[in-house]
Amino acid sequence: MLSYNIENVGSDTLYHFLYKSIKNDVLNGKLEAEEKLPSKRSLAKQMGISLITVETAYNQLLAEGYIYTEPRKGYFVSKLKIAQTEIKHDFKESREARNTQKFDSLVQKSRSAKQSKKHFVDFSNNLGNPEMFPFSTWAKITRQVLCENQMELLERAPYGGVYPLRKAIADMLNGFRNMNVDPEQIIVGAGTDYLYGLIVQILGFNKKYGVEDPGYSKISKIYRKMNVTCNFIPLDDSGVIIDQLEETCTDVIHISPSHHYPTGIVMPVSRRYELLSWAAKSSNRYIVEDDYDSEFRMTGRPISTLQNIDVSDKVIYINTFSKTLTSSARISYMVLPKSLAQKYKEEFSFYTCTVSTLEQLVLAKYISDGSFEKHINRMRNAYRGRRDTLLQAIRKSKLTAISTIAEEDAGLHFILKIDTALSDEEFCKQANEKGVRIGALSDYYTEATPSEHQFIINYSDLPENKIAKALNILYEVAMGM
Repeated sequence: MLSYNIENVGSDTLYHFLYKSIKNDVLNGKLEAEEKLPSKRSLAKQMGISLITVETAYNQLLAEGYIYTEPRKGYFVSKLKIAQTEIKHDFKESREARNTQKFDSLVQKSRSAKQSKKHFVDFSNNLGNPEMFPFSTWAKITRQVLCENQMELLERAPYGGVYPLRKAIADMLNGFRNMNVDPEQIIVGAGTDYLYGLIVQILGFNKKYGVEDPGYSKISKIYRKMNVTCNFIPLDDSGVIIDQLEETCTDVIHISPSHHYPTGIVMPVSRRYELLSWAAKSSNRYIVEDDYDSEFRMTGRPISTLQNIDVSDKVIYINTFSKTLTSSARISYMVLPKSLAQKYKEEFSFYTCTVSTLEQLVLAKYISDGSFEKHINRMRNAYRGRRDTLLQAIRKSKLTAISTIAEEDAGLHFILKIDTALSDEEFCKQANEKGVRIGALSDYYTEATPSEHQFIINYSDLPENKIAKALNILYEVAMGM
């Protein structure tokens, strides 16, 4: 019978200890595929812990794909395609959300000016809320850097970025994302666009690059402008279809497994291991893990990264501060496998870092003194409240009778499926004419068959006092009123 000794919890939380223990047994094969797990109530009683502790642990395992549930039958162990050499265990304690604070509202005028007169609500805006930027703290740290780091500011920045920032990012990833990163693996650049180009230079122009379909069109445009072959790889409910990678002879696949844009799909652990197995079969194959938006998982802990479970050095991890700070902050970074980091050092160290030393040092101090973690917690709480308000408003509106909500547990958008006779193009056009700007999922498909009547709801900068009217407009458009 499944049971664990809670005396071994140590400094961990009970639910996280239980989650890690079950996950470890699944990966080691102690819990076999399709094996039924005890009910939440029976496990709680057996271990002498609360029902909510077991429920929280099960929900995290469910979100990551280690277990699945069947109505009226219970919880079962998922079937994972994992070669024994692919299993990588790392149970370091992640940072927990702690304090919540009131956020700055120093840009109310700029926000009001930004709102288009034509669109009183814009569900297509995914740039975030400018009111969340920590102006006072950022200004204070900037003054400190100008006073304390004067000589460093005049020096040429190293090709990979200043060491204090790379060290701060490594510490953040090792703590918050439970990764194992050395500062020497990190390359800082002015935006992910720039880093995508560097990836092609590092891996080679002769490789075939793959992007998700549907997906963020800018990624494929950049690859094509680099004059490399770019394949569009269709998705199923778990993410990119592995067989399609084989059929298209793709060498490098660019994915966003933690929260895909625009579908919102969170790639389950079974597909992650399949993807790593695919990459390990050839020395030419690599995975670009775009972790954009991963900080805003609204339930449970953040999903483990592919880089964290990769034992073959096949994952290039990439992220940006544009969502967590502001869209105008052109500071992004990538974590290269150690072999590629060495190659970059040998062949590309003549490059100058494209981010100013001042910005790098300010951000380094902002992260290392704990301000960034507090800022993320504050943002997550604020956005969770905004999401909950919107979801509640939808469920109370007329729209609820003809709509279904999907993929709302992560990121700053979700999918709203609306039952309407209108085409996606006509629906968006009519909503736009009535003052509500909205985008359809079908707009993001390139070669795959589009899914009709699924619309993307971005809510990070949504004015709450206009939600009810906007939802009523969507209902009227859908019903042809």
